[in-house]
Amino acid sequence: MATFFSGTLNVQKRLADGEPYDMIIMAGPAIDEQIKLGKAAAGSRVDFAQSGTGVAVRKGAPKPDISSPDALKRTLLAAKSIGYSTGPSGLYMLSVFEKMGIADQVKGKLKQTPSGVFVGTLIANGDAEVGFQQISELVHFAGIDYVGPLPGALQRMTMFSTGIHSGAKQADAAKALVKFITAPAASSVIRKHGLEPAPRARPDTRLAMHPQLTSLLTFLTETAWKLPRRVTTGIRKGWSERPSSSR
Repeated sequence: MATFFSGTLNVQKRLADGEPYDMIIMAGPAIDEQIKLGKAAAGSRVDFAQSGTGVAVRKGAPKPDISSPDALKRTLLAAKSIGYSTGPSGLYMLSVFEKMGIADQVKGKLKQTPSGVFVGTLIANGDAEVGFQQISELVHFAGIDYVGPLPGALQRMTMFSTGIHSGAKQADAAKALVKFITAPAASSVIRKHGLEPAPRARPDTRLAMHPQLTSLLTFLTETAWKLPRRVTTGIRKGWSERPSSSR
């Protein structure tokens, strides 16, 4: 199985250019958009995991007060630079600044990452004093300290979902992987990486964890949820035809 990890904008471009995949993992609304565009099969969206937006600072730096919306507002106004992403959390943070009434005051110190670059990179390099991204992309990032989630009503969960590519050559294998990573037995691995499993109306508790699939799930979570401007995964054709590889 070959995998490709990148930011949402990059993956959208690759899909638009006709690159072949079997399965896609993106934010739920992005999967819906790919279905509308005909790049993902109708009815194939399956919610996988959800993550809130968190705050981080450079490793060893004093952790700011974000215990309440007012405390977060004071922290943002005092910060010299603020990092945010091009993905769902970044778009949401812009609306948060508007909601807090400080959009104009912080505009000049905002630092947005290019697609596929982590906010943690800006923070670790000292380019952003404080940064915001999906919690799953901050909690294990080297060189930064995770402060905590957005407080109270400012928090919003982003749902990540899978979709089957409309031109998938290994659709059955992709569906089997979807069933595996959304099974109750996968929940502990998902939570380990700062996410929450998506609610399941009728969980399939009969699915056993095959050792090789367990390794695959660990690989997907440890890599995808640490790399993705979001968490975006394309699984290329070749499920059983090629040796396992990633790039």
